[in-house]
Amino acid sequence: MPDSSPVPAWRARSVAETTIHSSPALTVEAAAFVDAQVAAVAGRVGPAQLDRLVAEAIQRYDLADADPSADPEDGWQHVDPRHATLHSEDVHYAGTMRFEAELDIADALDLDRALAHGAATMKALGSDASLDVRRSAALGDLARTQTALDLATNEGGRVAREERAGVSRPDLPHAREVVLHAHFNASDSLLDATGRLEEGQRLVLLDQVEDWCTDTHTRVTIRPVIDLNAELSSPAYEPTTRIREAVILRDRTCVFPWCTRPARACDLDHVVPFEAGGPTSTSNLAPLCRTHHRLKTHSSWRYKTTAPGTYDWTSPHGHRFRRDPTGTRAIDTGPPPDIPRPRRR
Repeated sequence: MPDSSPVPAWRARSVAETTIHSSPALTVEAAAFVDAQVAAVAGRVGPAQLDRLVAEAIQRYDLADADPSADPEDGWQHVDPRHATLHSEDVHYAGTMRFEAELDIADALDLDRALAHGAATMKALGSDASLDVRRSAALGDLARTQTALDLATNEGGRVAREERAGVSRPDLPHAREVVLHAHFNASDSLLDATGRLEEGQRLVLLDQVEDWCTDTHTRVTIRPVIDLNAELSSPAYEPTTRIREAVILRDRTCVFPWCTRPARACDLDHVVPFEAGGPTSTSNLAPLCRTHHRLKTHSSWRYKTTAPGTYDWTSPHGHRFRRDPTGTRAIDTGPPPDIPRPRRR
């Protein structure tokens, strides 16, 4: 949703400095890509989001190797920012300390789920503390749980010995599940060096994926390769599992202008209604979150498919927008109207 409120000067300066001082330097096309993505949330974008957008622009426009004079060891891909730091010198009067960490994406998501589960368990057991307090306590519980496991195995118990020896333990629960969808680009290079994490829509390096998969506590599932350019269809109203998966992987999010709701949590909408002869096929299906699905069904918002994964929307006031894999942009000269946003869950 575009941010119509005034943008503070310090935030605009932060966006400008991030793009101007990028290393390697952004081309005009790469800077335009970042600007187009930032424009919708200019008043709320944070430094972490800016860094991710710049990194994606560098990868998208192949700028990492564009400067032959640059030292590859100083490149952005070679900086490992991971750390876990206890600020023990800064003790709050309430008896707390600050613990700061920069984690691998998969580790951060695993930790977030563990803290959410721990906080929910405390609430179910009767805790009336705030969510932040319960998540903090859950992090402490994780540390004490690991200590208890170490004591139980006596650092030389059967479980510890088998894990050190690399013995597979199918009876133990998996701490992480990685589901891989392999895609091959019709380009000169056989494989790109990057992938995309479906949760959060972030770019990841294939080296990271390899590390996740080689962890002994990870269950790896490789899905059949789906050609996203192939036309899949069904005579029924409900799409098949294969059609649904192809549409989700192609569009990634709700295709309403500026909506970022993940496609896996969306309805699949017939662009041309099924009752009007629209087929149940990948070329006539698009993911819409429940809010925007109802908006399209019960209001004057209309859209059509102009290419696979590209949609032209027309608002009730005649404003036109194009939604494609690069984002959303206006395709008329009128001022953009207020874009309805989905309700927060």
